[in-house]
This record gives sequence, C-alpha cells and structure tokens, in this order.
Amino acid sequence: MRRPSLLLASGALTLAAAACAPANDASTTASSSAGTSAGASTGADACAKESLKLTTPGKLTVGTDKPAYEPWFKNDDPSSGQGFESAVAYAVAGQLGFTRDEVAWTVVPFDSSFAPGPKQFDFDVNQISITPERAKAVDFSQGYYTVKQGVVALESGKYASATSLADLKDAKIGVQAATTALQAVRSVIQPAEDPSVFNQQVDAITALKNKQIDAIVVDLPTAFYVTAAQVKGSKIVGQFAATGGEPEEFGLLFQKGSSLVSCVDKALGELRSSGELAKIEGEWLTAAAGAPELK
Repeated sequence: MRRPSLLLASGALTLAAAACAPANDASTTASSSAGTSAGASTGADACAKESLKLTTPGKLTVGTDKPAYEPWFKNDDPSSGQGFESAVAYAVAGQLGFTRDEVAWTVVPFDSSFAPGPKQFDFDVNQISITPERAKAVDFSQGYYTVKQGVVALESGKYASATSLADLKDAKIGVQAATTALQAVRSVIQPAEDPSVFNQQVDAITALKNKQIDAIVVDLPTAFYVTAAQVKGSKIVGQFAATGGEPEEFGLLFQKGSSLVSCVDKALGELRSSGELAKIEGEWLTAAAGAPELK
C-alpha cells in the first residue's frame, strides 16, 4: 500500500490505486522470511560500516519515487531529513554508521522498485507494503511503520471536532468492503449503527460528499490522499490503531538476497527499542500531519 498524500497532482490516483495492497496481503511473515534469507546469522562485525556490501563504496544509496509526497517527505526533498520516511532513512543510516553527507538519494519509480532484478540502491523507502507476492522478487526489512486507520469527515460536519473514539459512537460511518477499515470500525469504534459498507472506495467518498454519511474510515495514507485530492473541505479527524488480524506494514525494500537486510533489521530494532521510531512517527504522522490520535 502506498498512496500519495499532500500536494498531489490529480493524475496520481492511478499510482495510488496500483500501489495499495489488499489488507489480507500484508504480512509480517514475509518480512521475517526476507530477513532470514539475507542471512539472519550476520554478526556485529559483518554489520560494521566498512564490512557492508554497498552499491557505491562509502555511500549508502537510498531510493524513493519522485515526486516525494508529504507527510512522508517534506517539500519533495528526500535529502532534507524532514518527513516521516526521510527521517526514518537517516535514522537507519546513523545506526549503520553513516553521516548525513554519506547518504545518497536516487529516484526509483514505485512500481519498478519491487520488480525482479538488480537494484541501483541499497534500500528503497516508499510506503511499500510488505506482501508475500512482492517478497518473491525482493527482500524486505522488518516493518518500520504499522498502518493505522484514519477518520475523514467534512470540515462543516458534526463530527469534524471529535477528539475521541467515544465521540464517534453515534456517527454514520462509511467503509469499503473487505478492508481492514471495516473490521477496525466494528471492533474499535463500535458505533451504535453498523457502518455503511461500499463495494468501492469511490462510492464511500461520494456518500460523504453528499452528506449521506458523517465520516469514512480508510487507512491513514489513503486519508491523506482523500483530504488532499478527492474531497474538498474535508479533514482528517484523527487516527487510531486497528486490532486483530494481520497488520499492514511498510518495509524497507532490498534486492533479493541482499546481505544488508539483517543489519538494517538490527538498526530498526535499536530504533524501536530506544523509542526513536515512535518519536519520528509522532512528529511527522501525528502532529505535523494534523492527524491526532483518537483514544
């Protein structure tokens, strides 16, 4: 799953739709197997900066698409260190021993990133969902972001000012069929009225525009896209974590068989344990993005 968010050109919808993986395809199992295939026995010495097998000696080459959308990157500039994924990339680079000027960025179209074959990057960061199908052609790190659900409402609507899940109990909520959003609404929000289920996301969006429903629930990256490009006068009321089922996760992507995977997994584990990953998420996907946590 990967959808453009802010500053979208209207033509980006096709890319967004193609990039989104079905909810039941996301799998942490794919991530684990990827790490194992890359050599889970890699020791500390093999992860020393001078021991890493890099595309360009002395440089960590990171790929992403262009344009690079907010809130994942700031001002279409991955090298700034601003935006969620830019910050994650530099945090991982730091754990591996690289300074900011030792990180090089290269443009990699989203669809070609997980195509089979040699890669001209050490890893790619581009809101790429870990799926078993993609893991046949490339390797993934462990997940660096677990996708949350976003509540979108019209700015003029009754529920635009909701600050908690309890505030949404009486809302008429729309969701797309066969998505994690449907399960999340029923199990987490538990509205008094069962959600309206639509076969296509566009139908839920139309119902919101026509005020037939009070809000829609979609994954958070889609929520950024909906408010930026699809529904004028809408806002993200907030976000919340889904419960149950296999979570959808974004992973850093590598050429199949890359020896870097286990070292990057180690770096991500350290960033998670220290609270740095949560701090980066809070800064760029909550506060700066205008998507407060609903509890």
